[in-house]
Amino acid sequence: MSTTSPAPILRATDLVVGYGGPAVLQGIDLELTPGAAPVGIVGESGAGKSTLVEALLGRLRIREGHVTFEGRTVSKLSRRDKKRFRAAVRTVAQNGLDIDLRWTVERAVTGALTDARKAGRANGRSVAELLDDVALEPSFASRTVYSLSGGEKQRLALALALTTRPDVLLLDEPLTAVDPAMRGEIARRLTDTTRKLGTAVLLVSHDVELVGRLCPTVHVLADGTFVASGDLAAVFADATHPAVVGLAEAAPLAVQRFA
Repeated sequence: MSTTSPAPILRATDLVVGYGGPAVLQGIDLELTPGAAPVGIVGESGAGKSTLVEALLGRLRIREGHVTFEGRTVSKLSRRDKKRFRAAVRTVAQNGLDIDLRWTVERAVTGALTDARKAGRANGRSVAELLDDVALEPSFASRTVYSLSGGEKQRLALALALTTRPDVLLLDEPLTAVDPAMRGEIARRLTDTTRKLGTAVLLVSHDVELVGRLCPTVHVLADGTFVASGDLAAVFADATHPAVVGLAEAAPLAVQRFA
């Protein structure tokens, strides 16, 4: 019996995006497929990484090309499809915790679970289980969001994003405030959870080691386009573009780790 591979659920094709001046992104092609391994994007500050995430979410006007969700153009989704899109495609940005800081962690997660249930994406998991996904102890449930450190807030943002059992998770510098010693553990738990859910993951970060650890396929973004793609070891082994050379020189430990 033949098996059919899952189709990409979120896809950018020949994407060109700008803000009125020169294009920030040019000719970007990207596919995110449920059940597939996470995809990583690395690049220097200002390379256009966050712009790409915003374009995938349909928040920017696209000059050329298109972004599709389940085969439908994101910018032309019906009201009903937009509601499904918001629940199915979740994003966690560097400072993306948009909730009342006076709430307890338990209230924040419980509220997110209620919203997910109303959207037809019931999770069936407890607050403690979701916190465990991001390496937060059960005792954090009674803490106010305001009392959390920057890294703990970022981990809570990840937990909230997981409440809808997302089909796609777009992570834009999600662990910048987390202690480097904890990033590997959180990445491991996040990988386990998204694999079980069948969630397609895009990790956008300047943390080369984190991206290499989580993502078998990595794209280097520079000058508005992907200048190198592949597993991180192959990308560094064939470092010819100045942007790739620069990343290698800035992250010698990552180069050594993935050599």
